Amino acid sequence: MSHDVLPVRPFEHPGAGRRRAKSTPKGRQIDPAATQEIERLLGDRPRRRDLLIEHLHLIQDKYHQISAVHLAALADEMKLSFAEVFETATFYAHFDVVKEGEADIAPLTIRICDSLTCAMLGANELLRQLEGSAGPGIRVVRAPCVGRCDTAPVAEIGHRFVDQATEASVLAAARGGGNLDLPDYVDYDAYVAGGGYALLGRVRSGDLPKAELLKELDDASLRGLGGAGFPTGRKWRAVLGEPGPRLMAVNADEGEPGTFKDRWYLDRDPHRFLEGMLIGAHVVEASDVYIYLRDEYPASREILEREIAKLPAGGPALHMRRGAGAYICGEESALLESIEGKRGLPRRKPPYPFQAGLFGLPTLINNVETLWWVRDIVEKGADWWKAHGRHGRQGLRSYSVSGRVKHPGVKLAPAGITVRELIDDFCGGMADGHTFYAYLPGGASGGILPASMDDIPLDFGTLEKYGCFIGSAAVIIMSEQDSVKDAALNLMRFFEDESCGQCTPCRVGTQKAVLLMEKRVWNRELLVELSQVMRDASICGLGQAAANPVTAVMTYFPEQFMPHEAAE
Repeated sequence: MSHDVLPVRPFEHPGAGRRRAKSTPKGRQIDPAATQEIERLLGDRPRRRDLLIEHLHLIQDKYHQISAVHLAALADEMKLSFAEVFETATFYAHFDVVKEGEADIAPLTIRICDSLTCAMLGANELLRQLEGSAGPGIRVVRAPCVGRCDTAPVAEIGHRFVDQATEASVLAAARGGGNLDLPDYVDYDAYVAGGGYALLGRVRSGDLPKAELLKELDDASLRGLGGAGFPTGRKWRAVLGEPGPRLMAVNADEGEPGTFKDRWYLDRDPHRFLEGMLIGAHVVEASDVYIYLRDEYPASREILEREIAKLPAGGPALHMRRGAGAYICGEESALLESIEGKRGLPRRKPPYPFQAGLFGLPTLINNVETLWWVRDIVEKGADWWKAHGRHGRQGLRSYSVSGRVKHPGVKLAPAGITVRELIDDFCGGMADGHTFYAYLPGGASGGILPASMDDIPLDFGTLEKYGCFIGSAAVIIMSEQDSVKDAALNLMRFFEDESCGQCTPCRVGTQKAVLLMEKRVWNRELLVELSQVMRDASICGLGQAAANPVTAVMTYFPEQFMPHEAAE
């Protein structure tokens, strides 16, 4: 059987002769002008994937926003997909991403902290006032805790802060501009003159063997003072026990509402921290150290950059990494993801960071204050450290105290001090016109206790049986003029906003909890059930601890509630 075949001239497409549509390049097009701007910003900086967040900061600082064309140009320059760059930029609160078709952001942004202490002292009213009076060219937005709870309420204008802010003082600061103010601090020369870095020299020379140093830390029972409380000496040994190469990361991202102690130390005596850090890096034989500092601490960053430049050559390579407004990055594995230039999503464990941490290598992670104490403990001895303490506890604690006290601030006090002793002996008593009513012993996630329970030692292991914990020792004092229900709602809204969204129990649980807590009458049974699910099933400590203030309020403040049956 034959088939008729239409003749086709050799090498000619059957559609030849028809008019072809104009060729259009596929995919997102790169704006040449944006490419030149990104090239100028990055200069000779490496284009490595782990520097993505640092490069995004360059764009944000220069243009006060990050446009879609700049994102596309940055992705092309770093040989990354647009999706990778976009998902990272939009994850962090301090990157103002302008999507295609959206209007540019106002050139000046005023952020008003509305976390608990600032809210207690008038932040919400200040926000409303400024929204009506800021004028054109100024954007006014709320912000989570900026780590200045002792001077609440606080406004942030660019990278400058207005403490004990009022409408008039904020507007004046917005009009006046100005440079970053640095506090007085112990610089390199002064620190060395006072015996600084002598201990590091002994450790590096072998005059003080690692085993002896670790024994001193063990004998002092120094624990992680960022909140988890893991024994420091044991952590260092665990990392050293893993095959090299090894790295070190410093968690200076204290985002827990009520906490500001690490900033206090970095702004006053940075080299004591740096020496402890370098000692830790030597002990675990870390080739590189990454200091992850929260973006809300620009003065600390400037001080560290100046003083690190003065350190003698030798030792590990030091890298400063800048957070971008994500509370979740205080969780150790989310911090590692952020240092690698990604979204701060907590990792599933195991493996643990000491086994496979930064870039997949064994990694030592320590908090600023933990490292700050290494020199004193080793030079003065474990017995000196243990001689401090009250009510059967040992050591010193740096309590960040804020709220309704006369003299808020960082209080270096004996471990195990009670909240009543802390208020009376270190804070000058309650603020005038206020009566002690309730307190948060460990920041936003540490629960809330009534004033009647003012005799509990504030330390690791003393509060857990009450459904609370000391955490980073952020103590917020409330008076009879404050509502614990409103406080718990404020905290839950914070957790809802800061949830990374990776796991359903936390992402949906915090949203549902806020909806339930916004009602005039709380559904106790449902909140208790929801809280238990969040504790049992969340991936990391954010979701696991988010409900602590809620359950504490329901347990210890029955006068705040009406019977469930009365709900409309």
